[in-house]
Order: sequence, then structure tokens, then C-alpha cells
Amino acid sequence: MEPFLKWAGGKRWLTTRPIDIFPDHVETKRYFEPFLGGAAVFFHLQPTGGYLSDLNVDLINAYTTIRDNWEDLVDVLFKYDKKHSVDFYYEMREKKPRVSLLQAARFIYLNRTCWNGLYRVNKNGQFNVPIGTKTKVLSTEDNFQELSLLLNTMSIESCDFQNTIDKARSGDFVFIDPPYTVKHNLNGFVKYNEKIFSWQDQIRLKDSVSKAIKRGAFVLILNANHISIKELYKGVGKTIELERASVIAGNSSARGRYTELAIKCW
Repeated sequence: MEPFLKWAGGKRWLTTRPIDIFPDHVETKRYFEPFLGGAAVFFHLQPTGGYLSDLNVDLINAYTTIRDNWEDLVDVLFKYDKKHSVDFYYEMREKKPRVSLLQAARFIYLNRTCWNGLYRVNKNGQFNVPIGTKTKVLSTEDNFQELSLLLNTMSIESCDFQNTIDKARSGDFVFIDPPYTVKHNLNGFVKYNEKIFSWQDQIRLKDSVSKAIKRGAFVLILNANHISIKELYKGVGKTIELERASVIAGNSSARGRYTELAIKCW
């Protein structure tokens, strides 16, 4: 099952790799993902039961709207598909709907038609990504009913990562893919986030992970392949370096191959 959003830092690439990085479904009970984003791993594994969360309220509203009201959402997106143009895009970018259904439709519309599916807001919290090259809002591959059925098995909320991780118990699987902040913020990835994920947040995350492991949870962390992250998680799980392609840079010459760090704790 494919994600319905494109998300900077998303893990679609990870789900296509023939690597033994996820625990066996038979061994795990519930699924937890506290930095949901595009949810590529969730849609790949298709677990039933658990908790999905993210601090991004608009993002979470999109998921809950698909879960609870997918038919009305598709009706609105169909109208936006017909109206899509440069003028309509910038008109929608400036709008601030008050109804959750229209908020979700706007969020998905902008995600699918903006430059590279990038989520970025200014200091006033206003979405400011320019229009992209996509001409269609909906595609024949969309199946919001199927997405809704899967999401109906999950608890979904906007909250701090610690609230979600603290619920994990023995046998649960926790997939963690935080913003890739490193000590002194040397990697620059945090500029894509509405709220900067600080080094203190990384430390707090590691402490939450350690507690979940002690409770018997299976935990997989994806993070920056940086010495500060390796030192932070020293003695916690097995580290694996994963190569990936960067597709965010506007100039193709600035794109290349990079490595990310996986920390497998079981």
C-alpha cells in the first residue's frame, strides 16, 4: 500500500530494500509511530492496532479525515482536481479553512501540487512552498477507502513523541524516524520543520527509547549517520548504515548518495 502524501525525509526508499530490518509480524503485537510524516513504513507493513502520532496538527487531521470521512474528502479533492491551476493553487495556499474536512482537503491538495511535496511554513505558521509541476490532484492509483480501513484499526493523535512511545509495552513494535538533528545542528535538515527538533529533544528521545526497550518493546530508530548520534546511542541496539539517494535538492547536481543510521533494538 502506497502513502497518499509525499514527505521530505520520507521512507519509501526503505520499504523497497531487500534488507532484514523490520521485526517479524508474528512476533509483534501493536505498531507505534510517533513521527508519522508520510507513513511509508506503516503502509508497507500494514499493521492492525497501535498508535500513530505527529506534532503536525494539519498532518494528523488529514489522516483522521481519511479514516473517518474519506468519501466526502474525495468529493472535495475531485473538485480541486478540476479547478487546479496556478491561480487556484496560490488562492488555496492563502486560505485558512475552519472545517476539518476542508482543512484536510487543502492540506492534501497543496502536498500533491506543491514543489516536491515539501511541507514548510514561515515564522507565522503560513505554508509558503511554491507550486510544483504536477497537474493532477487525484490519480487512478488512489484508494482512500482502503487507506481508511487500515487507519480505522489505529489510534491517531497529534502529540509529543514521548506520549506515544510511553504507551509501548512488551512485544510492541516502535518505528522512530525523527528530524535528523545532530549536535550543534550541523546537518541543516531541521530547516524543513515547523518546530525545530533540538539536540535536547534527541536526548529525550533516546531516554524514551531506552525505557521502551526495558519494557520489552521492539524499537527501530532511523537517524542521521553522524558521530554525535552514534555516541548518543552507544550501547543501545545494533547500528546499521543504510545508503539512500537525496531527492530534495532543487538542483539535480546537488543530489547524491547519502547514508542514514538505523539502530535496531531487539
